[in-house]
Amino acid sequence: MIIMPLNATKPVYQDNSQPIEKRVEDALQRMTLEEKVKLCTAQSKFSSHGVPRLGIPEVWMSDGPHGVRAEIEWNSWSHARWTNDSSTAFPALTCLAATFNPSLAHDYGVAVGEEARYRRKDILLGPGVNIYRTPLNGRNFEYMGEDPLLASRMAVPYIQGVQQNGVAACVKHFALNNQEEWRGHINVNVSDRALYEIYLPAFKASVEDAKVWSVMGAYNQFRGQHCCHNDLLLNKILKQDWKFDGVVVTDWGGAHDTRQAALNGLDIEMGSYTNGLTSEAEFGYNDYFLADPFLALLRKGELPVSVVDEKARRILRLIFRTAMNAERPFGRYVCADHSATALRVAEEGIVLLKNRHNLLPVQPGKYKRIAVIGENATKNLTEGGGSSELKVKYQVSPLEGLQKTYGAESIVHAMGYSSGPSVYGRVEEPAEDQQKLFDEAIEVARNAEIVFFVGGLNKNHYQDCEGGDRQQFGLPFNQEKLISEILKVNKNLVLVLVSGNAVAMPWEKELPAIVQTWYLGSESGNAIANVLSGKVNPSGKLPFSFPVKLTDNAAHSFGALSYPGDSINQHYKEDILVGYRWHDTKKIKPLFAFGHGLSYSKYEYGKITTDKKSYTKEEVIKLTFTLKNTGSVDGAEAVQIYSSQPRASVLRPQKELKAFEKIQLKAGETKTVEIAVNVKDLAFYNDKTQSWDVEAGEFIISNAASAGDVKSSVKILIR
Repeated sequence: MIIMPLNATKPVYQDNSQPIEKRVEDALQRMTLEEKVKLCTAQSKFSSHGVPRLGIPEVWMSDGPHGVRAEIEWNSWSHARWTNDSSTAFPALTCLAATFNPSLAHDYGVAVGEEARYRRKDILLGPGVNIYRTPLNGRNFEYMGEDPLLASRMAVPYIQGVQQNGVAACVKHFALNNQEEWRGHINVNVSDRALYEIYLPAFKASVEDAKVWSVMGAYNQFRGQHCCHNDLLLNKILKQDWKFDGVVVTDWGGAHDTRQAALNGLDIEMGSYTNGLTSEAEFGYNDYFLADPFLALLRKGELPVSVVDEKARRILRLIFRTAMNAERPFGRYVCADHSATALRVAEEGIVLLKNRHNLLPVQPGKYKRIAVIGENATKNLTEGGGSSELKVKYQVSPLEGLQKTYGAESIVHAMGYSSGPSVYGRVEEPAEDQQKLFDEAIEVARNAEIVFFVGGLNKNHYQDCEGGDRQQFGLPFNQEKLISEILKVNKNLVLVLVSGNAVAMPWEKELPAIVQTWYLGSESGNAIANVLSGKVNPSGKLPFSFPVKLTDNAAHSFGALSYPGDSINQHYKEDILVGYRWHDTKKIKPLFAFGHGLSYSKYEYGKITTDKKSYTKEEVIKLTFTLKNTGSVDGAEAVQIYSSQPRASVLRPQKELKAFEKIQLKAGETKTVEIAVNVKDLAFYNDKTQSWDVEAGEFIISNAASAGDVKSSVKILIR
């Protein structure tokens, strides 16, 4: 640290009143070559170097997107065993996406950003915006669904909320990290059109609209180069085309070559392989590709100093926005406001998939004997899952929430099955007698008036977990048989599905009620009980499609070379037809459509109209329709606007989401909904001209409750 007399003038780089770019250049010209290189590499599992001689602090990072991870040791992945690092667990990002509520995404970002700031973190490693391509991807629960517009509109306010705390969001994983199987090396082949229309928009919005301060590269390869030093992705698209001025961070261990890392857009290299400092490990921090090997090439003149200067500028800019920003707030931690935000996100994200004969809501006092069956009613679902694991200050389990709402004396719980402990990277068999658990559950169900089956997936390896994809589309741990047998003894069965992925439902027609509840975090039990009891009217919508069978999914319909690949290459043969775009265009009916979600109210859509019948390519389409809550309870409906182009020179999907808005309506209330869509947003990416084109001709604009429930349409002409 520089020590100056009290009346001395601060160096420019230390002066917060100076423009950041001026501070960056002042700091840069004071640094040695060695200090510039040091900025580019890790010094511990979750921090990178500063410049101690100049008082420039290191950069501290933390997982994850739905809560600040517990502290781990300097050089290992073991917990540091602190006593003050328990956080609020916010719902996983699939749940946030299911709210279809961007303003709530901002509140979420503010809250998790405050917790990161309180814990003195400079980068929060999230949000994840990789597109849901297959229901087997182990990390889908961390992402925001299958539609690029939905992911974009939910990510932008989240990032803005985080960064108003002086904490950098780190949007990840850039790009095409759509599976965990062979994620470290699989080479993804995808068309330019699918790349720009499906897989890049959420990243682009994060950069251009949210002004995100950092981006994390992906493990996989794209067109023969690893994404953490991919010239096309990082240099051309991210930094040149999108004018990204922040820092590119590797995923941990995602760098593979010094020259490529130096020249192809990487700024900070983090890693998971070192287990000690330099001499204490075979591959220590000084051995990283952007450490001593990088310095050696610079000293020999094989790389120009301008290469490291460009990286140092970006890192200094990040530091001045975060650690050396004297105006950033102090943050808050595990407070009532954060719990309230977590609860509201959980409540708004829960999706009522099915409710035959209005079995739900179940008012307290209606039944005296309620069976709660399923391990997920009590299993800790904030542990496991890989880097998204959390050490929480508190959490309310589904069983606890239901007991509080309906009375503990009315509820009998039976596990029904056991999945074993959540251990990263391997499966551990459960110790319990599975047949005994099964038989006990059937008896409990037989003697109950209604059954809440709280099952689904969990954070075990090969479930919703980093490092491995799911091995089956059906429910694991004998749940399919258990549900079938329960239905034989009790037809009043409500499936409370906990997962971040779609699952097969061979007994769906027999089930009267299905509720998709995601991983809801600290307030899980309260949110579930509030929705099941009717205290909260459900308003969540699915952010991805539920196929009937796995081969109905686009990626799986083309065989192994499409997913998971041949261990070396894979080809996205479905191209732009991802999710509902595939189901609608190929006329393959899903089990539950993208955007689907029921309510305890009914909503009546009026006919959609436009302000005129024809538009130029520079104009805005103004859409209007009425929405009426015809039910007896207040509620909210996420209305969706889709477009289609019946006659085009290229393949266009049957429909594409172009806008959405969540409308609050009191019972009996009618509102006029006004939504604008830019004509330019009707474009497709022309891979021949490498530009976005809106073709003249007829388009159809529709209002809808889901991709499978279009209410009305209007034709317009683009000239």
